[in-house]
Amino acid sequence: MKICAVVPSHNHWTALAGVIGGLRSAGLPVFIVDDGSAEPARSAIARLHAPEDGVRVHRLAVNRGKGVAVVEAFRLAWEAGFTHALQIDADGQHDLDAVPGLLALAGRHPQALVTGLPRYDASIPPGRRIGRWVTHVWVWVETLSLRISDSMCGFRVYPLAAVHALLGRHKVGRRMDFDTEIMVRLFWEGTPVLGLPVRVTYPPGNISNFDLLRDNWRISVMHSRLVLTMLIRLPSILAHRPQFPEEVS
Repeated sequence: MKICAVVPSHNHWTALAGVIGGLRSAGLPVFIVDDGSAEPARSAIARLHAPEDGVRVHRLAVNRGKGVAVVEAFRLAWEAGFTHALQIDADGQHDLDAVPGLLALAGRHPQALVTGLPRYDASIPPGRRIGRWVTHVWVWVETLSLRISDSMCGFRVYPLAAVHALLGRHKVGRRMDFDTEIMVRLFWEGTPVLGLPVRVTYPPGNISNFDLLRDNWRISVMHSRLVLTMLIRLPSILAHRPQFPEEVS
């Protein structure tokens, strides 16, 4: 098992150095993908490029969306020979103290997608909390299972062989619909999903890239597409339901 970290960023830079420092302290090489950030974020992110210290920055010239940035990071990691990638946000929302637990769970179950199960404090906007529960219900329908209790947390460890095979056959959401869609599609193809509780906060002054109107529309379209696909491919999806180990899920 050879694991790295991937960090997509669009105009998030104030907490990024601390995030990278925490990942390097955990022994993880890091791929940062700057998704078309403007100044001053562009220059701040570029300054973090230090291949000799295990940190590589790759820039997309224009903003193409979180999903595109993460997939580009996966490509870089796969081509560099990594078997797994820990995805984490650049804005400091995710608790770095949870990294060892996620890595340990992935080490025990390298075939699984290991995801954080968010434990929010009072800083979460009420609208986001409601929206998350709507997506949870749709995912239970799409997977015909309650095994995925949270599909929206972008703090997770991916088995890159399964991801590489999936992305070779299917397109996934390019923006904020990415995290949910890739998890559902991996589950359909037999990848177990295991979860570990993690603390998630919304830092003061944090700038969200979530567009309330456009991204909610994209997520609604994604769920419609996934439900239709599930109905068309029902026999195949049922045949490939993953077997789950006796582990927290």
